Amino acid sequence: MPTIQELVANARRRLAEAGIPTSEAELDARLLLERLLQWDAARYFAHGDEPAPPGLITRYTAIVERRARREPVAYITGEQEFWGLPFEVSPAVLIPRPETELIVEIALTHVPDRQTSLRVADVCTGSGCLAVAIALERPGVTVTATDISADALAIAARNAARHGVRDRLALPATDLLAGIAGPFDLIVSNPPYVPDGERAVLQPEVIEHEPHVALFAGADGLSVIRPLVAQATSRLARDGLLIFEFGFGQAEAVERLLREHGLTFIEIRSDLQGIPRTAVARRPIDWQSPGGRAADS
Repeated sequence: MPTIQELVANARRRLAEAGIPTSEAELDARLLLERLLQWDAARYFAHGDEPAPPGLITRYTAIVERRARREPVAYITGEQEFWGLPFEVSPAVLIPRPETELIVEIALTHVPDRQTSLRVADVCTGSGCLAVAIALERPGVTVTATDISADALAIAARNAARHGVRDRLALPATDLLAGIAGPFDLIVSNPPYVPDGERAVLQPEVIEHEPHVALFAGADGLSVIRPLVAQATSRLARDGLLIFEFGFGQAEAVERLLREHGLTFIEIRSDLQGIPRTAVARRPIDWQSPGGRAADS
């Protein structure tokens, strides 16, 4: 009977043969094993030299093969960490990325009082990670989290319940903010923004497994961001804030779009790799609608 560490070593070689980078293959092999045994890393390193329990080899081999077919670990385990919290995920939702935590960081910076009562919208909520994280950090907020996918909204609802904020989240099925009147003090979004022409360069984990509706946005990657900005602008309360993620090479177009809609551009924040990633803008108190009228909300 092989030891647990020997099983992981064999799995690491299998994943590397499948084209997964060596360092990633090593981590994935261990994480999948820990998930099956419900161990943490400390227990693995302390007891990895023990013989594999009965039945483990068959179960472990099956999920390693799924990973070898380039299925993301998060979909295999059904969970991904975001903002230090576990979130249920499935192929119905985009896997939350660390860079999206920038949105939460910026939102909390602009809303320093934990008890402030705010109306928040999370557009294209997916797993609900942004809505839940903000609701947890700011107990005074209520969140309207929208998505066009009923399956995504069901996952978001379960994540909200898991973290104790379901009673402060509304989850309407709609395209962006269509039919949602507002006004909102804060609108956040991680919308689709990958240009259609980049399909061929995406990793198999992304192009073959993650929902295309949450990824692709036309020839320039802005076909969702344009209506998002237009709808958000008219639904922001006076002095309300808009924070959203965008893709590589889109910073200038995004800043121009915000200014064209009469928003006060605040900043574009870069992620940890130095890539411009998140736009921040505010609706001025004297904002004029495209028709030249000052809005009432």
